[in-house]
Amino acid sequence: MKIFETKLTLQDFIDECRSKNASIGFVPTMGALHEGHMSLIKKSKESGAITVCSIFVNPTQFNDPKDFEKYPKTIQEDLENLEKAGCELVFLPSVAEMYPQGMNQLPQYPLGRLEELWEGAHRPGHFQGVCVIVHRLLEAVRPDILFMGSKDFQQVAVIQHLIANYSFEPPIKLISCETIREASGLAISSRNVRLSEEQKKQALAIYQGFDIIRTALAKQAQVSIATLEKNFEQQLLDAGFDSVDYIAFADPNTLEPITDLSLTFVVLVAAFIGGVRLIDNQLFTHELFKRV
Repeated sequence: MKIFETKLTLQDFIDECRSKNASIGFVPTMGALHEGHMSLIKKSKESGAITVCSIFVNPTQFNDPKDFEKYPKTIQEDLENLEKAGCELVFLPSVAEMYPQGMNQLPQYPLGRLEELWEGAHRPGHFQGVCVIVHRLLEAVRPDILFMGSKDFQQVAVIQHLIANYSFEPPIKLISCETIREASGLAISSRNVRLSEEQKKQALAIYQGFDIIRTALAKQAQVSIATLEKNFEQQLLDAGFDSVDYIAFADPNTLEPITDLSLTFVVLVAAFIGGVRLIDNQLFTHELFKRV
């Protein structure tokens, strides 16, 4: 496994790989790697691509400076896990490398409603920071395939928008991979390390909420979206969550709120427990309804 700290040295090596007709798979991360990240590395390896993983805690996408400071940093362990997983290249840039002109007067990306809904509304400027760093990472790595986890459902949509509206060479295919969960159903996240064992049990209320919705739909219960949202929120608060940012029933393509439960939709959740903000989502299709 080779480690690069600058774009130029990374690109020189990638050019060498491309001269041998290799394709490049890319997994961007902020470190504190877990099974979810490792599943993306595995997917990239299975595609036959030479796999690049970046580790960079991006300061411009944090609304709260304290959240940035608390973000777990486990670089040595991360590198060991990447080597075990067979990752060929790791990009470890500094802030100065990614923001050589500083972090003022950064470009603005026209994201439309994607920036106004759900995460966009609750974390102003977050997706602008995401776009800035992902755009720069894509230009540095120049991958053929980008692998992202679907737990960050809205972020995947934002990056798909970025790829569709800006020119990248070679053209990039984005593959959104399923959310990896613990046996209990809790979505695996780097933020979970900040939860106590009791809080992890309480956090299962999110996954249990998805099951309640699925059961209601399978029984064809006459229940409104507003009632499902209200009941879900109350369930989280009763379980011990501090507060709920949103529970949204949305169109999976546009993320606009839906009014019809007979169509495929995604339920997006963001809530705080123990001062830690957790996000999760579940896609609901008629096939899922029938399994209950």
